[in-house]
Amino acid sequence: MLAILLVLGLIWAAGLFAFADRVSRMTPATLPQAADGVVVLTGAGSNARLDAGMAVLEAGLAKRLLVSGVNREASREDIRLVSKAARRLYDCCVDLGFTAADTLGNARETAEWARAMRYRSLIIVTADYHMPRAMLELRTALPGIQLQSYAAATPAVDARRWSQSGRDTRLMIREYSKYMTVLGRETLRRLGQASLNRQKDPP
Repeated sequence: MLAILLVLGLIWAAGLFAFADRVSRMTPATLPQAADGVVVLTGAGSNARLDAGMAVLEAGLAKRLLVSGVNREASREDIRLVSKAARRLYDCCVDLGFTAADTLGNARETAEWARAMRYRSLIIVTADYHMPRAMLELRTALPGIQLQSYAAATPAVDARRWSQSGRDTRLMIREYSKYMTVLGRETLRRLGQASLNRQKDPP
């Protein structure tokens, strides 16, 4: 039993370091290819995320921008000031979503917006450490939609030196654990769906 636990612990640790390496290579990000829309997922380091999203919109790489998960107490003008967006561009082409309270909520809010706009391709902007989990949730919620990631570096965690800081280590471990939870959930869901499809198929 001890040997099994040791092996599982080593596998988990190897996965954590692989996850952290993946995150560290996401920034600095080059501008993505043009898409129908761009979506900014709010959270820690939202200013950097908003800056990145507005840069995509200002470069003409998307028609509209959705800010998902906006605090219900924030006004439209509050978000404009934080994003430093030109009023003309902000008034015409920025939508705010107030319903999302977590990453799953971001995915659902983004899916509703994309369907309403009839968009087939999106650029997703969020923090580097949050991007792997966000893309898992979004791909599940938006089947058939082409998604590009555009990660923003955030002061919440130094993705290249995370193991040298207790705060950064805790954040990376927590995000990796959340990512693995979502990955496990989606794997089980797909296996269950595949089993159901096989049962439905005629012999």
